[in-house]
Amino acid sequence: MIGILLINLGTPLSAKTSDVRKYLKEFLSDPYVIDINPVARWFLVNFIIAPFRSPRSAEAYQSIWKEEGSPLLFYTQELGKALQSEMGEEFHVEIAMRYGEPNIKSALLKLKEKNVEEIRAIPLYPQYAASSTGSTLAKLHQLESQIKDLPTLKILRSFFDHEGFINSFSEIGKNYLANFQPDHILFSFHGLPVRHILKQDIGGNHCFKTTDCCEKIIPANGLCYRAHCFQSAREIGKKLKIPQSDYSICFQSRLGRTPWIEPFTDILIEDLAKQNKKRLLVFCPSFVADCLETLEEIGIRARSSFIESGGEDLMLVPSLNAHPTWVKALSNMLQGK
Repeated sequence: MIGILLINLGTPLSAKTSDVRKYLKEFLSDPYVIDINPVARWFLVNFIIAPFRSPRSAEAYQSIWKEEGSPLLFYTQELGKALQSEMGEEFHVEIAMRYGEPNIKSALLKLKEKNVEEIRAIPLYPQYAASSTGSTLAKLHQLESQIKDLPTLKILRSFFDHEGFINSFSEIGKNYLANFQPDHILFSFHGLPVRHILKQDIGGNHCFKTTDCCEKIIPANGLCYRAHCFQSAREIGKKLKIPQSDYSICFQSRLGRTPWIEPFTDILIEDLAKQNKKRLLVFCPSFVADCLETLEEIGIRARSSFIESGGEDLMLVPSLNAHPTWVKALSNMLQGK
């Protein structure tokens, strides 16, 4: 039997302020996420971000919380069940969260108890970033050295341009394109501080040196999150036959005053409304499961902002969740097909 481990980023236990605060502390205390002096990070997280951001974040979570609990956890669980059915008895599927529960260690121990021959782990972040993929890989390697007699661990890397991933988002999006008939399309990805991008620039002579530094994947930007995002958007756009003039690529969820990669989703949405774009369709291809950043940030807040700025309607394309095309694609990835 082969063990399969699906790893998503994480979610608070509940939408209560206390649970959100606990989650934010764990998440933001990771040096891969806030890569500054440890003492400064501890002070920033414990005395500024967690106390002041937790109530606002809790309110946002409450607006999307499902009867079953966290949407991110629920959709990841549904994906795990569907993948188990798709892959059959020769495989055993577990899910885990990098932050929060179920944690990675408990999932690895469950797979070990099943006496699997090997474990194939896949961080469910399509585009590589040190703050998501890198942190998860580091945690896996740490646990690999700590858990005695752990089966062989194989880790699948980023799948930003994998045909199955592109086809899955395109399959979901095509009906929204046809029925909603947007004036413009946005591909909105999670943002990152500029310094995170620069750290992945091999040689330091590529990123942000020209305006077209992310136009194609080359060795110099092979681990560049921004370049991965651009490639994902281009491939989905090409699959759906969307002219490049009809879509924009942008970045959401910035935090703090440090420079983040641009253009910013919230500002671009307002600008498009003022440019007389009335119907806006938004894909969020950095998330394979709907969560706070898709359902609340885009589906609620961005939609409200767009309408207030003069637009008529904004529609969020649902994420991959447990869509059959994605389940099949993920199964193929995990089997090397």
